[in-house]
Amino acid sequence: MRKTILALGLAASLSAFSLTASAANAQNTTDYIMCPGDVLQVIVYGHEDLSTPMGSGATNSPYVVRPDGKVSFPLIGDVDVTGKTVAQFREELASRFSQYLVTPSISVNVMKLGTTRVYVLGEIKRPGLYELEKSHKVIDALAKAEGFTEKSGKKNVFLVRAGSIEVEKLNINNFLTKGDQKGNVVLNEGDCLYLTSNHKVVFSKDIMPFLSAAYYVSEIKNDNN
Repeated sequence: MRKTILALGLAASLSAFSLTASAANAQNTTDYIMCPGDVLQVIVYGHEDLSTPMGSGATNSPYVVRPDGKVSFPLIGDVDVTGKTVAQFREELASRFSQYLVTPSISVNVMKLGTTRVYVLGEIKRPGLYELEKSHKVIDALAKAEGFTEKSGKKNVFLVRAGSIEVEKLNINNFLTKGDQKGNVVLNEGDCLYLTSNHKVVFSKDIMPFLSAAYYVSEIKNDNN
């Protein structure tokens, strides 16, 4: 019931073109999906040599999720965070460390959230490149771009994963009207969402020109910072 009410609220906001990023990001922090750039405080109780040094801030913690989605640890090597919540990541650490330690007790905190950069293009109020923090799902990206235009096809939101030319069709209307999470997938660095009015998309014609332009704008902004 709660999900349905939330979805209907989001639908109304998007239709009125006034959905804010903070509304889209409203979720329980225990559901946070970890991503590259996350800075972690990891404490393995009784083993200071395996823990984040006391007093370490977000700028000098040894445990930072790399662009490939992995974190490197002594003894156990790389651990992949892709698709994991903090609790799931902690459980995997405990399992991996248990091969070397007796009943390891571990805590994990995210000291600084990483961001995921995604493109939102086509029939959207503000097409462009956006950074998502805390929550990295389709609805968050649409919120950053300030919602649909009058021509947007909500049943056919096209997703192109970074480095791929395969186009996946998502039905975000089911999320907005029924709370169905199937189409509200997690986005990764460099992914592209494309909205049309005619429910058709040709990668080379519709998406590549936008990606190229957005890339150059991003490079110019980075050079000027």
